[in-house]
Amino acid sequence: RETKMDYRYQEELLSSNSSRRRWLWRRSLLRRLFAFESLILIFSALSLASAFVVDNDPSNNEIKRLGTAANEYTSPLPISYTDVNDLPESFDWGNVGGVSYLTRSLNQHLPNWCGSCWAHGSLSSLADRIKIAREAAGVDVALSIQYILNCGGDVAGSCHGGSASGLYEFVKRIGFVPFDTCMPYLACSSDLKNGFCEHFDTTCSKMNTCRTCTRDKCEEITTFPNATVAEYGTIIHDTDMIKTELYARGPVAAAINGKPLHMYQGGIFNDTGADKHTTHIVSIVGWGTDKTGHEYWRVRNSWGQYWGEMGFARIGPIGQNVLGIESEVVWATPGSWTEHNRPCFVDGSNCKNNTYSVRQYVDPSNTVGASDNPRHR
Repeated sequence: RETKMDYRYQEELLSSNSSRRRWLWRRSLLRRLFAFESLILIFSALSLASAFVVDNDPSNNEIKRLGTAANEYTSPLPISYTDVNDLPESFDWGNVGGVSYLTRSLNQHLPNWCGSCWAHGSLSSLADRIKIAREAAGVDVALSIQYILNCGGDVAGSCHGGSASGLYEFVKRIGFVPFDTCMPYLACSSDLKNGFCEHFDTTCSKMNTCRTCTRDKCEEITTFPNATVAEYGTIIHDTDMIKTELYARGPVAAAINGKPLHMYQGGIFNDTGADKHTTHIVSIVGWGTDKTGHEYWRVRNSWGQYWGEMGFARIGPIGQNVLGIESEVVWATPGSWTEHNRPCFVDGSNCKNNTYSVRQYVDPSNTVGASDNPRHR
């Protein structure tokens, strides 16, 4: 049942004497504190009372082995048509000729703690590849992590951990992942009871796939902008394959040991003796070379832009598997994505069986070599 929001307190506060206004203000505040099914009102409550228990144990492993398929592809891999010696000394999808092909940085722990690094690292990389295919034109595509948390639990994962390859398998099997305006990130899954999550319905349903709300109720949207996955695969301990995949087709998701990065304050993390047991997933977006000639990976994390180097980190030397970053790297190619919609009413009442204009992904592996890619000219 949807909670009907009461907006009358705004008018009442303006129409009474000061003592009555204070009484009405307290009453309206209590209403808002208990209107948990409205996300906006929850944020108001949390800003006033933060004394709820969350699981912040840094030893938590956010990677789960769910028995998913590690590879599902038929296209040739970039390593098969790319001479590694022709790759540049440094390369960064955040700055290709002055253009960034990366989508926005995210924080997996807002508005609530959630161990969803696997979803952030993999979906952000997929969205980056869509942006690359679109030549950075138009508004960036942002994909719904919350939908994956709502519906992909058995294959992809939850707030207690998951799998990058499992996420790609789930999206390929289901046939879509909505844009995040359908289902914004709540940092909740059905098995998480931290913070306010116990008050949210995160079961898999049409309503929890795509919806919009009026003052009176919420309505499911059954036809909505989305993206698909065509192929995906896993690279194990092969830096040449990682580089060529990254250079030819875009960012990749990588498993690392996240604990030593909790106190990272910038620079190149180069502790080759650090534990390589992987517990966290990030996106590798490029590589570079330091003053001593050692190469490093540039990675985007999902801990917010206040962390690290505006949400990024540098890890190296490449080839030393620092933090286990080269142990398991997962990539995916998009199949298609929505480019133009058939406009719906604000309440979604006419969003039934609408048609959308989609754009098909052209895989460089099936057309040109990585070095011939026009983005690298």
